[in-house]
Amino acid sequence: THAPLLIATNPVDVMTYVTLKLSGLSKDKVIGSGTVLDTARFRYLLSEHCQISPVNVHAYILGEHGDSEVPIWSLANIAGLRFAEYCPVCGKNCGPLAKEKIFEEVKNSAYKIIKGKGATYYAIGLGLVKITESILRNEYGVLTVSSLLEGEYGINDVCLSVPTVVARDGVKKRVLLTLSPEEEEKLQNSANVIKQVLQEIKL
Repeated sequence: THAPLLIATNPVDVMTYVTLKLSGLSKDKVIGSGTVLDTARFRYLLSEHCQISPVNVHAYILGEHGDSEVPIWSLANIAGLRFAEYCPVCGKNCGPLAKEKIFEEVKNSAYKIIKGKGATYYAIGLGLVKITESILRNEYGVLTVSSLLEGEYGINDVCLSVPTVVARDGVKKRVLLTLSPEEEEKLQNSANVIKQVLQEIKL
């Protein structure tokens, strides 16, 4: 059997789809780095805000690796408590403005690095190591990689990031989250952004 193909070239969701179509590989064998890095940044910034170890933070960025990506606030949890439930423990301002500031920092961090030194090298390298380890060690890790969706969240025929179980054979299955209606709508919008690019390049 063919080894999984890991795509890191941006725009990664578009390139993952293009690779899938041109390679002839099965959909479980073509994986994009997706929002693995965005999710890691999101968890780190939440840990900073809440003053708790990132190990105890679970939160996801889904959708496009780009401006239409979606933070899943409804399921973000700190040490087993929903983010909203942890706020009284935290004692900090956790209102809409604080959440927007955290998400904007997630989205803009890459732009800051590019402005400072021309490109992002190291963080994406660490993200790729995480995905590669899950493949080589057959870890069955849950990672927000980009792969082909076929009906999940009402999305078809586009590659984007959702929580995905990754092991030696590539994509094993997806962990389908119960999103809020607003989050699901934003995720579908993110899929449409990627589809529009694919239409422009006639794929």
